[in-house]
Amino acid sequence: MAELSLIDDIRAASRLMVRELGFMDATVAASDYPPSAVHTILEIGIRGPMTSGELGDFLLLEKSSVSRLVRKLVDCGELKETADETDARSKLLSLTAKGRRTLEALHAFGRQQVRGALATLTEAEQRKVREGMMLYARALRASRVEEMSEPR
Repeated sequence: MAELSLIDDIRAASRLMVRELGFMDATVAASDYPPSAVHTILEIGIRGPMTSGELGDFLLLEKSSVSRLVRKLVDCGELKETADETDARSKLLSLTAKGRRTLEALHAFGRQQVRGALATLTEAEQRKVREGMMLYARALRASRVEEMSEPR
């Protein structure tokens, strides 16, 4: 079992990262959108078309939240819905031309933010940050999946 000071240090670093990345603001990544909308644009842009159900599963959002989010992004011209050729009951979400421009702006902003932070570190420290963040993200996911599979 991890010691309490280690746990508290990781929690403090996580809170600081959330603040420094701008997630306490109403909108993030120099956009007019909240974090869930930014993540939607990024993930559909990276992964390609997906259904609302797939999006909700990936972003860990409730169906009603995804529905409101998708409607807002469709209304704003960022996303479009098209019939799924393999399942007529589903619609695939994909980026519009405006959405692709927003995606590029989000990538540019995020890359510059990370580039600026990494510039203060040595190459060895940069690799350590990447490895540590990847390990921690996988551990968070594994812990959540394990909790979900435990009987209540």
